[in-house]
Amino acid sequence: MRFARRMNHFGEGIFSKLLELKRQKEEKGEPVIDLSVGAPNIPPAGHITQALCEAAADPNNYIYAIQDQKELLEAVALWYQRRYGVTLDPSSEICSLLGSQEGLAHIALSIVDEGDIVLVPDPCYPVFADGPLLAGASLFYMPQRKEKDYLIDFSEIPEEIAMKARFMIVSYPNNPTTVMAPDSFYKNLIEFAKKYDIVVLHDNAYSELVFDHRQCGSFLSFPGAKEIGVEFNSLSKTYGLAGARIGFCLGNRDIVDKIKTLKSNMDYGMFLPVQKAAIAAITGDQSCVESTRMAYERRRDALCEHMTRIGWNMEKPQATMFVWAKIPDKFKDSETFSRELLEKAGVLVTPGSAFGPSGEGFVRLALVREEEVLIQAAEQVDKSGILR
Repeated sequence: MRFARRMNHFGEGIFSKLLELKRQKEEKGEPVIDLSVGAPNIPPAGHITQALCEAAADPNNYIYAIQDQKELLEAVALWYQRRYGVTLDPSSEICSLLGSQEGLAHIALSIVDEGDIVLVPDPCYPVFADGPLLAGASLFYMPQRKEKDYLIDFSEIPEEIAMKARFMIVSYPNNPTTVMAPDSFYKNLIEFAKKYDIVVLHDNAYSELVFDHRQCGSFLSFPGAKEIGVEFNSLSKTYGLAGARIGFCLGNRDIVDKIKTLKSNMDYGMFLPVQKAAIAAITGDQSCVESTRMAYERRRDALCEHMTRIGWNMEKPQATMFVWAKIPDKFKDSETFSRELLEKAGVLVTPGSAFGPSGEGFVRLALVREEEVLIQAAEQVDKSGILR
């Protein structure tokens, strides 16, 4: 049998590899504290699960959804107006996604042709690069360096690359580096995209998980943003609905129209009870959002303070549900360190190399366990002697 050449770009996903390493260790009877995958363990609020259960009990809700329900689109528009001060037309500027990952994997198919250049951050969440590769694009990595506060410097993009680029992906608060971007960054982004006629996708999955009294808004709130781009947002982390796969593409009506058309040929839309849960989440009592944010901030403090205390210095992230930590100096690469950390300390993290060339030398830890478990993880790392 022969297979598509595009598959040469892809090996087994990093998170599948980590899961296998975890399984092997647990089969030996050795417990693992898994901080590798950003799978939230904070469940949805009661009013959200109630809406889901009531809708799931209705036999009429098991038909194909085909299109987003009008009620959902109007709820999303009200949510963006209330939360971000952004006005959206429910009928033409909003499209649901079966989770942001699905949208990130497919949107490039509606924008670029084979060989077109797509600008992606480095390091970045893997599907930022994988989606354009599926579409046959060529990637140009935009470095996010610590010495520049992990912000993309558009002046470093060569003129000949910028002139050929069709599409670019950015995301702040950033996974994996955990930083936020100032208003000036978005103004520069929009100016750059307009100058070179580049479509922009801003992933805003972590706008509610910001710490130390910081505030976070929307890319679409900046003048000119809707002229050149869209934003993805997700209910996975904010409302604990990761497994329900609820995301949205919002903004420029031409881009939204193209992804709607693409999706109409690929899927039958979001399960109706899940649409009802999404409506309940974004229109109901919002106190759960602050409770979730506070929980992650406490977890951040517990992990970073205890790891720093034992000699693994961890800077506290500005936002997201992750910690981006430099590996100890005695280790040459992040994958070797991650494997040794699992073997000796029973703590599973994601090597930074999984996020692109500039991720080497770091690991990402997900704040997906309770504070006492995170403290235990630090104790196990200390006892293992891996830092000495």
